[in-house]
Amino acid sequence: MSSDPTSNPIPPRAETRPVTTEHHGARLIDDYAWLRAENWQDVMRDPTALDPAIRAYLEAENAFTDARLAHTKPLQAALFEEMKGRIKEDDTSVPAPDGPFEYQVGYVTGGQYPRLLRRPRGGPDGAGTIMLDGNAEAEGKPYWQLGDGSHSHDHKLLAYSVDEKGSELFTIRVRDLATGRDLADSIPDTRGGVVWARDGRTFFYVRLDDNHRPLYVYRHTVGKPAESDVLVYEEKNAGFYVGVGATQSGRFILIDAHDHQTSEVYLVDAEKPADPLRLVAPRRHGHEYAVEHHGDRLYITTNSGDAEDFRIVTAPIATPGEAHWTELVPHKPGRLIIDTVLYADHLVRLEREESLPRIIIRHLSDGAEHSIAFDEEAYSLGVSHGYEFDTTTIRFTYSSMTTPAEVFDYDMVSRTRTLRKRQEIPSGHNPADYVTRRVLAPAADGQLVPVSLLYRKSTPLDGSAPVLLYGYGAYGIPIPASFSTTRLSLVDRGFIYAIAHIRGGKDKGYRWYTDGKLERKVNTFTDFIAAGEHLVSLGLTRRGNIVANGGSAGGMLMGAVANMAPDLFLGIIADVPFVDVLNTMLDASLPLTPPEWPEWGNPITSEADFKRILSYSPYENVEAKSYPHIFAYGGLTDPRVTYWEPAKWIARLRERNTSDNLVLLQINMEAGHGGASGRFEALKEVALDYAFALEITGKT
Repeated sequence: MSSDPTSNPIPPRAETRPVTTEHHGARLIDDYAWLRAENWQDVMRDPTALDPAIRAYLEAENAFTDARLAHTKPLQAALFEEMKGRIKEDDTSVPAPDGPFEYQVGYVTGGQYPRLLRRPRGGPDGAGTIMLDGNAEAEGKPYWQLGDGSHSHDHKLLAYSVDEKGSELFTIRVRDLATGRDLADSIPDTRGGVVWARDGRTFFYVRLDDNHRPLYVYRHTVGKPAESDVLVYEEKNAGFYVGVGATQSGRFILIDAHDHQTSEVYLVDAEKPADPLRLVAPRRHGHEYAVEHHGDRLYITTNSGDAEDFRIVTAPIATPGEAHWTELVPHKPGRLIIDTVLYADHLVRLEREESLPRIIIRHLSDGAEHSIAFDEEAYSLGVSHGYEFDTTTIRFTYSSMTTPAEVFDYDMVSRTRTLRKRQEIPSGHNPADYVTRRVLAPAADGQLVPVSLLYRKSTPLDGSAPVLLYGYGAYGIPIPASFSTTRLSLVDRGFIYAIAHIRGGKDKGYRWYTDGKLERKVNTFTDFIAAGEHLVSLGLTRRGNIVANGGSAGGMLMGAVANMAPDLFLGIIADVPFVDVLNTMLDASLPLTPPEWPEWGNPITSEADFKRILSYSPYENVEAKSYPHIFAYGGLTDPRVTYWEPAKWIARLRERNTSDNLVLLQINMEAGHGGASGRFEALKEVALDYAFALEITGKT
């Protein structure tokens, strides 16, 4: 740690204003409840509406963090330049064909934001037009994020959505691609996604309610005011969200109502967008399904019939209910079907087994299947659906923790792959200088937790190397062992970078998810601790030399393990951390609370859920003990993890922590859950995280 006296300012102390509540016979005392703005909905739309007393406290915390880490500014600048130097600034995606055109996303040197491009099919690089220039659109704005950019089927119009506050309230606009000018259409307070009908004049979108919940699907006709849009579907259950999509064939628009364990899908005929909705299968608690289309049948990926890792069935379009389902791909325990897409002659599915993904190609006419093989011990794989249905080519992206992303086109008939693009690292990168491997950490109940590792070949494996251990473990979201240009800045300075594939994600199948939620949520935390302990037992590092990192629900993980095993970690980096779990789940007015009850439990109605969440909720379990160094980051307009969660947590930690370790808070006053907008501004936040990690490990 630095001995610079200017790095030791006096930390702010939040005023205590105790608020007492009672639930299921238990009394909760919250000294910092006042940090939750009563007008939080207004703040999402206009950050200047924040109560001056709350703003003053947040700004004092930001000033303290800036002062305490002031001596790392040169290091932050160096990290930023390193990470920026690994990004090809003048870069364009592989063109995606759609009829007479090919569509791309591109960036220019010095540009922070994407440009949406198109060119004639088969045209040379540089040909074509700029449909939307994000840099021009964002000029003069402190925050700008593109939500969606979707062209009509006749290629005449572009519907795009923009968020200018970081609050995920997107405004949809429509651009005439012949003139490059926006039409009068403007639809505020949407989720951002747009799905066009086949007529080129109609599209569907999701609108949010006053509590920021996506509950309404509307149909818009180009040229008409938003006030005249037709409400197509309204979700009455505040615990469900709705989304819109489309089948690969383009025949149907899909309206999907879902929570974290139940789904329900409706069809809209894309040729007749004003026709009534058609329900595929009514919602049934615990039943999840997704729909694709081919010919006169629907292809449905479902967990019905005790198929927890999913199976694929088909059904007639005319009678799509469960009674008419015919099994096509049976359930195989431990083989999780992640995604399914239909083409004219093939069914493609992305699946995961033993925490590694693979692509399976099925020829529809005879059922013959083959897989696309990969060699590395740990890797990441993604399939792009593209725009076209009548094709024998699919596109996938492959990377590993040492191998930059490679984009391939794969011919499903000839079974040949063509490399279309390899991620370019302008400052240079030699994969042979690095090692990626996977180890299995034994959990307390005997389960084996995969841990993916990345380090330089020259890094000593004698226990002296610090480790940055990353985890998430929620909502069934797996963490891929993919390539990252940013983490090289830590690894090149002697860190071992580790990803713990803990329960709560679907890294090892659906059971891996359910074993890390609700009454088994504690497995997520103990798995992460077991991963750290295993790295120590292997001699790769030592106890107290691990920096833990996680964001959002992974930030809740950070708060939990800080309480449960503080001596294992040297530091904790918690990005937009969901650390006030109990109070949030007790507040049904907040945007995400009702839909989150299936994930965490409902402490309002269930005493058992209340007691369980109370037992691990990071904020309630802060005690008078020695905590590791802690750095928390939040966003003022974040609708997912509200700013007051990290603010309250840090206030209580500073009150009760008995160590002299750093306890720091940074709130971005102009951004939300995703942090700063712009590809370079976002790097500054990563540089701050990494400077903190390097500072506390003495690697500066």
